[in-house]
Amino acid sequence: MNATLVLPELDTNSFWHDESGFPGIYDVEHFIKSLKYDVKIVERLPEIQSRGKNKKMKAFQIRPPRDAPISWYLTDALEKMKQHSAIYLTPFSHRLAEEIDNPEYQRLRCRVNYHALRFKPHIMKLSNMIVNKLRSEGHFMAIHLRFEMDMLAFAGCFDIFTPEEQNILKKYRKENFAEKELVYSARRAIGKCPLTPEEVGLILRAMGFDNTTRIYLAAGDLFGGDRFMKPFRSLFPRLENHNTVGPAEKFEAKGLVGSAVDYMVCLLSDIFIPTYDGPSNFANNLMGHRLYYGFRTTVRPDRKALAPIFIDRENGRTNGFEERVRAVMYGTEFGGPHRRVHPESFYTNSWPECFCQTTAQDPAHKCPPENVLEVLGGQLGEASESVRLSNWTSTVQEDE
Repeated sequence: MNATLVLPELDTNSFWHDESGFPGIYDVEHFIKSLKYDVKIVERLPEIQSRGKNKKMKAFQIRPPRDAPISWYLTDALEKMKQHSAIYLTPFSHRLAEEIDNPEYQRLRCRVNYHALRFKPHIMKLSNMIVNKLRSEGHFMAIHLRFEMDMLAFAGCFDIFTPEEQNILKKYRKENFAEKELVYSARRAIGKCPLTPEEVGLILRAMGFDNTTRIYLAAGDLFGGDRFMKPFRSLFPRLENHNTVGPAEKFEAKGLVGSAVDYMVCLLSDIFIPTYDGPSNFANNLMGHRLYYGFRTTVRPDRKALAPIFIDRENGRTNGFEERVRAVMYGTEFGGPHRRVHPESFYTNSWPECFCQTTAQDPAHKCPPENVLEVLGGQLGEASESVRLSNWTSTVQEDE
């Protein structure tokens, strides 16, 4: 497309009610520098001359189709960009096909996700402080407890709540998601509902974790109040979050900053457990990030396989409960390398496109050096010098 990228805008008002945006949590200078050999990036749209006055350029808004192929961007999007000079693509989550028959495009995704996107220094410093404090008492586990209003409303999992709570969830769903007939029992039976805190606790206990296990909870406001957390807390009392384990001075991470801190602590934890990885960009990106940085242990519950076990337990059929849970859980990958199989997301598992070999017979498979940007800069400088020398030689020969 030969296009210039304007810094992305984050869709935060719908749930986070946080207007700090991309520059509020990400290191913009690092983002632009990291991708300078891939795409030109500017912080805002330029001003244009109109009737002798400077005016901000307006972008034409386009809604990309879900999982659009590259051809859509090279035809429809490019045509609109030529017509209007600037286009604004929104929404953009899941708007480019995940499976692209071009390894370099896939590697670019990893350069963006795992290298260019870096949180601001104060977020990195705070996250590192929390991890060090947790690790000073031994290993710790991080759990993304996705038992929040937006996800429960999206999943259509209402029946375990009071009538008043159900009305709140249904109202939120009607205002934010497409209308759809959802039957709780059917959704639950196929693993479409987020795991409850108690179910997470029972899984961990079946796997052999005891009440001395240190757990960091990455979660917003849990829907339904403390009655859902009480059974989990009785099994695992050593619970922390970014507010309880933060610095001694008063600190409260809200909105995007709190989510960014949770992301980094989960990334660096000894074990990470996502409880609902469906459409959750947070959990999916974390699983992919942990795989990319050394195959860190990730325990990924198979909700579909676990659903009938929990349903049996609720109906009084408890014989062999823990053995059945273990049989399901020990059949997972635990964050190890494995080829992606549909419907697994590229963002969850970028193997093998984004992985290189430290010692490779074929140079194409060898890992780039740590100072890859300096190397590329040096090569670009040498190429420019070569062009200047070539032009100077040609000029001398013509003069002669």
